[in-house]
Amino acid sequence: MPLTIDLSGTVAVVTGGTRGVGAGIARALLAAGAEVVTCARRPPDRPVTAAGRAARFLPADLRDPAAATALLTRVRDDHGRLDTLVNNAGGTPFRLLGDGTPAAHARVVELNLLAPLTASLAAYEVMRHQPAGGSVVMVGSVSGTRPSPGSAAYGAAKAGLENLARSMAVEWAPLVRVNTLVLGMVRTELSHLHYGDAAGLAAVARTVPLGRLAEPADVGDACVFLASDRAAYVTGAALHLHGGGERPAFLDAATANRPADHPEK
Repeated sequence: MPLTIDLSGTVAVVTGGTRGVGAGIARALLAAGAEVVTCARRPPDRPVTAAGRAARFLPADLRDPAAATALLTRVRDDHGRLDTLVNNAGGTPFRLLGDGTPAAHARVVELNLLAPLTASLAAYEVMRHQPAGGSVVMVGSVSGTRPSPGSAAYGAAKAGLENLARSMAVEWAPLVRVNTLVLGMVRTELSHLHYGDAAGLAAVARTVPLGRLAEPADVGDACVFLASDRAAYVTGAALHLHGGGERPAFLDAATANRPADHPEK
């Protein structure tokens, strides 16, 4: 029997939900029946749509606590409830630590750790007064679980985000569930900035055990699950969405230097 998830009658907010991973999450939630509100500093070129429905867009810079509170209060007032917050907004340019100023690195931490904290606090103030509570999903990264040269401040922020989610899950139980999606490499319209041309993307994909990069829809499906009653007993969890992770470099080095087998004569 197929597993179907119906989020009809629920309201979800997806930060940074206008393109890339965020748009994939918004489309999956729309397809599952949720009312979806996306937010970003700038409006999308075109509405995010799925299943004949469109996400609503509200502008907001969630690094400003007052803006975060105003946004989520408006969603509650306009839609009558708030069931899911997906903290997807984030990112970083490639910048070696020694090439960046302390202020530049601090801005990366602010966007990837403090802004989700601010938005989650604002969402909690709405969700804790609802009989059914709510669900918060942090969009993390494997950069927070391994060395992250070129994006060290981002990796540190994502590591902190996962720890923050576990603490929130304990403090806010049983009404509000908090989980983290730990993402590996995802193919988006900006993939070429990280992985190069088509040949580069194919080469990178070959390093993933499942043989491909994730698609935004893969992330969206996982968010739908975590937002639903199917995940009613899932909180404080980190779901790794990385296609099996990365093959350890020492295995390739060992294989290249292993003597050939010589059968006995």
